[in-house]
Amino acid sequence: MKLAMIGLGKMGANMATRLIQGGHEVVGHNLDTAVTNQLAADVGLIPAYSLAEVVEKLAPPRVAWVMVPAGGPTESVVSELGQLFGAGDLVVDGGNSNYKDTIRRGQTLTAKGVGYVDVGTSGGVWGLKEGYSMMVGGADTAVAQLTPALQTLAPAADKGWGHVGPSGAGHFVKMIHNGIEYGLMQAYAEGFEIMKAKAEFGLDLHQVAEIWRFGSVVRSWLLDLTANALAEDADLSGIKGFVPDSGEGRWTVFEAIDLDVPAPIITHSLFARFVSRQDDSFAARLLAAMRHQFGGHAVIKTED
Repeated sequence: MKLAMIGLGKMGANMATRLIQGGHEVVGHNLDTAVTNQLAADVGLIPAYSLAEVVEKLAPPRVAWVMVPAGGPTESVVSELGQLFGAGDLVVDGGNSNYKDTIRRGQTLTAKGVGYVDVGTSGGVWGLKEGYSMMVGGADTAVAQLTPALQTLAPAADKGWGHVGPSGAGHFVKMIHNGIEYGLMQAYAEGFEIMKAKAEFGLDLHQVAEIWRFGSVVRSWLLDLTANALAEDADLSGIKGFVPDSGEGRWTVFEAIDLDVPAPIITHSLFARFVSRQDDSFAARLLAAMRHQFGGHAVIKTED
């Protein structure tokens, strides 16, 4: 199929590349035109230098996948596409939008006859090679229109993605996914800090991580990435233990409160990130390292 990718950052560029490699035609638009031009030269992206040009280079029914930061940037792009698109066209939000915003945007576009699909997307910088986990919300007809692209982006055509519910459901499930991610990362970070504190044993934490990666009940991709980080810097001395949060953990905690569901682990892991901004600990440095490993998120380096 032919579709547009709006936003060619770490995720958007790799997703566009995977789609092109899978036989799709992709029109790409990015605020930094150098990025657009580079992808055009490297992988055959069809460049567009405005949203109006995106529309011109797509034939109805048009499909535009938005991969820009949540909040204002997504609001602006979706709003403009809503004005440029017509009945039967489809807007896809693959970012980490708040599901309540998604429901509102979906209602606005649906009233104009424009479809809206929310795709909670996980996979980070590894998605180009391994595929993306995608949680999809929207009307059946809209999701069916997008299915060829979803099957290409997923690890396999029938695995790693699913239509989980109506508009907003995809972003809601991705929000909870990220809340769980907070808890898993925090548990690893605390456990490794306890082992580091047991100085009398002189434990090699990279060795421990490698042992646990095979056959252990706590093995996981996050543990694989932890081992990578420890192999690069056993003491994580080059990383400042400042761990940002991108919003989904907070939203998960808010939702738990609204629904009267106890979520102490996720809540604690969110608060631990707040602590990291006040106290530079090994656990916080490991959290920062893991985020860098799986998502390419920036780390704050210590001063020489």
